[in-house]
Amino acid sequence: MRTLLTAIMMIAASAAHADDDALRKQVVGLWTLVSVIYEDQETKERSPVLGEKPRGRQIATADGRWLALVTAEGRPVPKTDEQRAQALRTMISYSGQYRVENGRVITKVEIAWNEAWVGGEQIRFIRFEGDRLFIESPPMPHPNVNDKVVKVVVIWDREK
Repeated sequence: MRTLLTAIMMIAASAAHADDDALRKQVVGLWTLVSVIYEDQETKERSPVLGEKPRGRQIATADGRWLALVTAEGRPVPKTDEQRAQALRTMISYSGQYRVENGRVITKVEIAWNEAWVGGEQIRFIRFEGDRLFIESPPMPHPNVNDKVVKVVVIWDREK
């Protein structure tokens, strides 16, 4: 029985590893932002907090580098300290080494718009529909919405 259980676990681990290899190859590329939705974990309300047409690029390299930059729709050029602070609240950006495990992309953050993320890991669930990439965060306190607990859903299209 123990041998059978070990064999089943090895087959399952091998299948998961194969899936991660496929996801790793599929995530590599240059991506253009489609949308960013925050889902409030208390009310389940979903809102496009960065507007209907935010801008952004994501780059995932074959050698494991990750860069994501997202900005809100209609950001003005900041001219005052308050406008500069608002500009910081209307963007998300981080970069570092990434790996794919169990259907998730995990980035060891080396640089970010939010210094609290530097040195930690950002974990995102990923799935694909053709050349469209869906990335979802686990529920987390988000600094751009006064640390309200949200799930962030980001959709990207592969650049051709």
